[in-house]
Amino acid sequence: MRIAIVGAGPSGFFAAGHLLGRGHEVDLYDRLPTPWGLVRGGVAPDHPNIKSVSRVFEKIAARPGFRFFGNVEVGSDVSHQQLLDWYHAVIYTVGTAIDRRSGVPGEQLPGSHSATEFVGWYNGHPDYAGHEFDLSGERAIVIGNGNVAIDVARMLTLTRDELAATDAADHAIEALDAANIREIVVLGRRGPHQAAFTNPELLELGELLDADVVVDPADLEADPALAGEELDELDEVLEHTLEILGGYAQRAPSGKRKRVVLRFMSSPVEIVGDGRVEAVTVVRNRLERDAGGVLRARATGLTQELPAGIVFRAIGYQGVAVPGVPFDAATGLIPHDGRGRVTGAERTYVAGWIKRGPSGVIGTNKRCAIDTSKALLADLEAGVLGGGPAAEPDVVERELRERIPDLVDHAGWASIDAAERAAGEPAGRPRVKLTTIPDLLEAAAAPNEAVR
Repeated sequence: MRIAIVGAGPSGFFAAGHLLGRGHEVDLYDRLPTPWGLVRGGVAPDHPNIKSVSRVFEKIAARPGFRFFGNVEVGSDVSHQQLLDWYHAVIYTVGTAIDRRSGVPGEQLPGSHSATEFVGWYNGHPDYAGHEFDLSGERAIVIGNGNVAIDVARMLTLTRDELAATDAADHAIEALDAANIREIVVLGRRGPHQAAFTNPELLELGELLDADVVVDPADLEADPALAGEELDELDEVLEHTLEILGGYAQRAPSGKRKRVVLRFMSSPVEIVGDGRVEAVTVVRNRLERDAGGVLRARATGLTQELPAGIVFRAIGYQGVAVPGVPFDAATGLIPHDGRGRVTGAERTYVAGWIKRGPSGVIGTNKRCAIDTSKALLADLEAGVLGGGPAAEPDVVERELRERIPDLVDHAGWASIDAAERAAGEPAGRPRVKLTTIPDLLEAAAAPNEAVR
């Protein structure tokens, strides 16, 4: 069987690995000339251990029956129906590419940004490498209480020496080193008991070379809305979270140049400024249970205006519709049967964040991708997938190259990879990223006899 997978991030590679391991062939597509998805363009540069999963992807790509086709936009360069004509089945692992809007007045002001833009910028993602961020103010506000919010706060504190050892984009290293920001306030609309960040991310804040972490002890007091039995049944992870935050609350400032302030039960109600961001009006919340018993953050009416030069919202992501593929605009996801079979589309499957929403870590996506692959293989066994594809592998590649002169195959990606690694080696860096499509395509076309 021959399968197309659209989206060359972790979910795409894990699905490919499972299918290749059962003797099938996989063509992995991506709209960028580079694979690895958020491992390349989303994971914080100072997290090399997480990025090391790319070695697993390299092993998958080396298996017989695997091909990579980069710089291909499915929906414009190639239609969904064309893929169905070429392959037994198609799996979409395209992730959730855009940020959610908060709807707060003033969100459109210059100086108000999504975390998506900032993360892509410091990671050298071609979509965001040309963006500019005014880091001249002394305070930045990050809206959100997940790992992305913590990543944004941490990146704003790193020293040049810390950044210089990473694969952060050169333009970001220069701008962050010159930044004037001295305080980063992270706003969580609910309490520490409901925070979405993980403990490893939280612990890292306490190890920053140039920033103290500030937590108000009052924020750690149990909210009256939490029932006594719930507090008695805290799991070990949450207990550890509260211990870490309690340690920060008791820690005396050490006089570092910067500080990260974790504020809970706080929501922005307006971003204020005359032509650009100048402040954020923040309201104090309380927790209430709705009719279904779910804890909700409700505004108390007690507000405070925090001067700020820049604001980042890190409140989640949503997917983008692929032409010809069913899409639920309300959830921002591709609808499916729970196992990954796309609702209302033949021989079409979905895995990863575009299947279940932007939650979990790389291991979560691995399980999700394998579950979808198993559903596809079950359909094969049941005879649901029909006969063979309309085109042989060489025909598919020939048609792709006719449509897309700058098609990047795996050898082209290997040339990009080699060029970036070679550029980073003299400085002891893992790589120096190429951040524009023309530069990436030029590197892909360069001779690299070691990998061709």
